[in-house]
Amino acid sequence: MSHIKLRATPAARFLSKQNNIDLSLLKGTGPKGRIQKEDVLNFKNFGIIKVSSLAKKIAEVEDVDLKQITGTGVNGKILKEDVLEFLTNKDVISTEKAVEEQQIETQEVKKSYGEVEEVPMSMMRRTVAKRMSESYFTAPVFVANIEVDMTEVKNLRANIMQQLIDETGYKLTITDIISLATVKSLMKHPYVNCSLSADGTKILLHKYVNLAMAVGLESGLLTPVVKNAEKMNLRELMISLKDLTKKAVEMKLESEELEDSTFTISNLGMFGIDSFAPIINQPNSAILGVSATVDKPVVLNGEITVRPIMKLSITVDHRVVDGMEAAKFLNTLKNYLENPISILV
Repeated sequence: MSHIKLRATPAARFLSKQNNIDLSLLKGTGPKGRIQKEDVLNFKNFGIIKVSSLAKKIAEVEDVDLKQITGTGVNGKILKEDVLEFLTNKDVISTEKAVEEQQIETQEVKKSYGEVEEVPMSMMRRTVAKRMSESYFTAPVFVANIEVDMTEVKNLRANIMQQLIDETGYKLTITDIISLATVKSLMKHPYVNCSLSADGTKILLHKYVNLAMAVGLESGLLTPVVKNAEKMNLRELMISLKDLTKKAVEMKLESEELEDSTFTISNLGMFGIDSFAPIINQPNSAILGVSATVDKPVVLNGEITVRPIMKLSITVDHRVVDGMEAAKFLNTLKNYLENPISILV
């Protein structure tokens, strides 16, 4: 067996000898993999791993042992890129093995029915899948629905649309108005805007609203967050939502723009969906589902007339949010949307 001489600085060799550390067990971070003093210190204190917050979060979601990763940051700090590279290499090996196994398993199926295309899941989609599974199997949920007459919202949008386009360059959407009404409603119903403590013994009532908006992409789902939305007027909230959505589509969001939400909105109305029950975006305790606005015959003042009706649904974590509180929140939101001038004052 050939022995390859290890590249290490004198300080690293002295420290490893002093602490009885086998240099062959270390991965050098110096030029051409040279082992440095910091590498020995990091190995000696292997229980204390230097890692960025985003890298740590990705590792937790993907169930990655950080000890397997060599950091490329200062003093061997593990960065986001290090974790992603590790996952990519891991996926290549796993995918090759899985393909070999599945080729055998699906051979007869292909003969009987036709070809099967295998599409590897992106890291984003696997992350979403894991989080949604954890949410679905962790929180006992309660779902409530309500119908809202959107006549006045549509009138308000038509009346102020051009002014906002002139001022901001952005087109006001129904979602923007719903978002502001949601924020106003959450401030009146803190238990819908809460979260459960890590140990499960306390309810954390947020006296602010960090509003997350679900943005669907081909590769998965992102939920950018507007921080302190309760301090914003319609114009400010509209701009924030537009800017974050644009960054999400372009995959330019910073890690902090995806963190610390207290409530989430998911809108499938633009796809013609008339009702759905979204899965909670934990650690939130509730999520609002916005469906399509559809012209329906309704009875108004004793007469049948056609009005634009939208169905809202709320999914709540029944551990902390009672059905009655969810119903009260929906009724408050309905009143705001049917009298939208009240959210502007």
